[in-house]
Amino acid sequence: MQLSELKSAGRRPTLPLSISLADAAGAADLQLLTLLRVLPGQRYVGAGVWRGKPVLAKLLVGNSAARHFQRELEGVRLLAGQGLTTPRLLADGLREGEGGWLLFEFLEGALSLADAWAEVENLPLLADEQQQVLGEALAAVAQMHAKGLWQEDLHLDNLLRHNGQLYLIDGAGIKAETPGQPLSRDRVLQNLGVLFAQLPKRLEPYIEELLVHYLLANGEHALVLEALQKQTDKVRAWRLKDYLDKAGRECTLFSVERGLSGLRAVRRDELAAMSAVLEQADTLIEQGHMYKTGGAASVARVEVDGRHLVIKRYNIKNAAHWFKRFWRPSRAWHSWIEGHRLAFLDIATPKPLAVLERRTCGLRGRAYLVTEYMDGPDLVECFAPYVESGDVPQEQLQALQQLLERLIHERISHGDLKGHNLFWQDGRWALIDLDAMSHHATQLSFAPAFARDRARLLRNWPTDSALYQRLDRELPTLA
Repeated sequence: MQLSELKSAGRRPTLPLSISLADAAGAADLQLLTLLRVLPGQRYVGAGVWRGKPVLAKLLVGNSAARHFQRELEGVRLLAGQGLTTPRLLADGLREGEGGWLLFEFLEGALSLADAWAEVENLPLLADEQQQVLGEALAAVAQMHAKGLWQEDLHLDNLLRHNGQLYLIDGAGIKAETPGQPLSRDRVLQNLGVLFAQLPKRLEPYIEELLVHYLLANGEHALVLEALQKQTDKVRAWRLKDYLDKAGRECTLFSVERGLSGLRAVRRDELAAMSAVLEQADTLIEQGHMYKTGGAASVARVEVDGRHLVIKRYNIKNAAHWFKRFWRPSRAWHSWIEGHRLAFLDIATPKPLAVLERRTCGLRGRAYLVTEYMDGPDLVECFAPYVESGDVPQEQLQALQQLLERLIHERISHGDLKGHNLFWQDGRWALIDLDAMSHHATQLSFAPAFARDRARLLRNWPTDSALYQRLDRELPTLA
């Protein structure tokens, strides 16, 4: 096929693909075998074979192909020109009316630092294995900054381990201030803010310690921690807004369909499995282990292909209830968005997998939310042996304090913070039942909402019990 035909190939073109390309040595077909990233009608990145060599191919089509090609090519040349380790560009080309292409050496067995981090993320904070991954990333960024370059879209996926070396990739995001001269302090802070904003928020107290890895490789500037934190917060707020917007539209991360008959949003990596679950949601609920039935909601643990999930169906009780609900976003949709908010902020909650609103002529009816199943005791069960003594395990008490502090910092109220809505898992308290959760724009509206949450949490135990009195003393307040 011709390169231009990729413009109409959609998100999942049939593989393998044979694409005709030409360079100074003449025409040759690229055999595209796998796709790693797709932006439909614009960009296709995958592995293949060209002139008998394995290659990583970046194929750019559509109206903006020429601009994207030039950005990628300039970035690759900047990295190579400054002696930074990056995959070798084997061939490139741009043809009017067709598109652009860049073919890189294929790093067989390369592992991104994002994948390396995923393997160690759940270890105790700043374990040696975590230090290794983050230290590599910060040292590589420092070397780039020392050469006057920065990666605009800086994240761990753009750093690859291969044969003991770390490779910088994605030339489209590479920018230069003055090539060969150290980057200015302001630009360094901005770029490091982009990196730290993508790491789990619970690592923030250790930023100063992590910066040592950067300063050992590039000590050009004294970096003020407060300025870096301010930049990190700014980037994280923008990324959160962007991420929640993506959770409601068709994109690389999510498959979203809207119409008069309904709204369906699914994590794209779960699309096949969740499509089948949503199609038979009512049957699965009836056959599953019921936690709650009837009324405004039905909740069940179900098993699909050996995997445990939770489905929550939001019912319409009667005509009066329907008149109150049809015109506004469903509680399922609200929980979908708030679940992604918590996950982004590194506050534990079952992963939201899919949401479905059934509609009639655009008017909302029943809705469904599918999440991962969280196995573990709830707060009431965990603290039951300590009601009279108040001697709760220190790890669990500290984790509860930290959770409330995080909610205060983010100005998030739960709306129904009873003990049965907190589950103990992997050393953290996880929040469930997010129907009434709210993110408050101002402290004025947050303060009374948090006070209600705190009071509801304490009502799990008698006011004269040692446990109640200890928690009332030691849990955070806004006063």
